[in-house]
Amino acid sequence: MTPPRAPRADAVRNRKKILAAAGEQVAAHGPDIGMDEIAAAAGVAVGTLYRHFPTKTDLIAAALTAYVTGVADDAEATLDRVRDGARALDELAAFLGRVIEATAVDRAVKAAAQALDAEPGNLADEDRAGQAVAALIRAGQADGDIHPDVTVSDIYLLFSSAPSDQQPAARARWLTLVLPGLTARARPQHG
Repeated sequence: MTPPRAPRADAVRNRKKILAAAGEQVAAHGPDIGMDEIAAAAGVAVGTLYRHFPTKTDLIAAALTAYVTGVADDAEATLDRVRDGARALDELAAFLGRVIEATAVDRAVKAAAQALDAEPGNLADEDRAGQAVAALIRAGQADGDIHPDVTVSDIYLLFSSAPSDQQPAARARWLTLVLPGLTARARPQHG
């Protein structure tokens, strides 16, 4: 059996351009944006777009998958910095900030995914992100900086309640207000 051929470099570039354009166009114009407009924004022929993504649901699901992959990659890079000596609480706070900003940008893509009933296609990336966040929390708890009862579910709760529809200053203020709730010094431990 012949192994599958790696995609051509131009096909990989086109796919990335299409995904980026889809995110930008959906954010700017909403989920009803046409595939023709997305193709034009990506600088590709509409046939190229349809070769990569036969339906808008496929395109939005791929954009959502790219978002999840990006979060997982960022979580693992954050964990690598902690393993290299960075302070876990500082790195976790910065990671939260980056995810909240990415969520604000990709909010329209998520809304379109819900409207089209599109699901991200790679649960392995969700698992990678969860494992990296769990390791970040454990490292911060070992340092005595993160409260012992903080869990990955708590971090996901923060993501889901972040004011991603607000201006950057409001999002930054929200993060400033919630971060102390993660710390061991800000709340007493109950035994």
